[in-house]
Amino acid sequence: MSLTANIRDFFDETGKVAAFTGRFFSVGFTPPYETKEFISQCYNIGYRSFGLIALTSFIIGLVLTMQLRPELVDYGVESQLPVMVGIAIIREIGPVIAALIFAGKIASSIGAELGSMKVSEQIDAMEVSGTNPFKYLVSTRILACTLMLPLLIVMADAIALWGAYIGVNMQGVTSLTLFFHQVFSSLGFNDVLPALVKSFFFGFAVGLVGCYKGYTAAKGTRGVGNASNTAVVLASVLIFIIDLLAVQIVEMLGYN
Repeated sequence: MSLTANIRDFFDETGKVAAFTGRFFSVGFTPPYETKEFISQCYNIGYRSFGLIALTSFIIGLVLTMQLRPELVDYGVESQLPVMVGIAIIREIGPVIAALIFAGKIASSIGAELGSMKVSEQIDAMEVSGTNPFKYLVSTRILACTLMLPLLIVMADAIALWGAYIGVNMQGVTSLTLFFHQVFSSLGFNDVLPALVKSFFFGFAVGLVGCYKGYTAAKGTRGVGNASNTAVVLASVLIFIIDLLAVQIVEMLGYN
């Protein structure tokens, strides 16, 4: 395929995603609301993701502490280990790692689920029966992802800090009170708020990509597989792009 064709396909896909996003904002916030399905999706998405995110967050906090300790010992500032680990987890590592795990788990699941419904013509059947499939299937899942990922990230940060506390005490003795006092006394408004705000955009991107790929999946089992795989890749790339933009915006506003 020529470079011109690739560029044309890129802009064509970008236009379709933009139209899909505009349809979400025009349909998702207008009555009637699918409240029961939205609550069900919040539970399923949060429940299915929590275990994996909790495990990886604990390991990240533990490993990060073990990796930083030798460098701080060399400079004679080992006492600052809880401060450095806390800032790194809250500002960057916690939200990004949790979002990537969430994308791998949820974007692929939504893409495969909606893709299967598309292939088996269940979505067409919903339209015939008078149910708005976009509102019922897409809007509820995007909103659930947007709401649940920030909550998961808050819990992931707490678990990662617990892992960091264990890592600190593997080669020393620091009380739980002193550890968390050092962590929270070093955190400020400019550390917590940007991380929390960008987590909503992470969740929205994961939900949007998963739903778009599944809802527009091609016919056949290969189409379902492609929808699931490309949803994970695209959602992961968008998370890094959103993170980069968030860092630039925070620097422009002078919060760093």
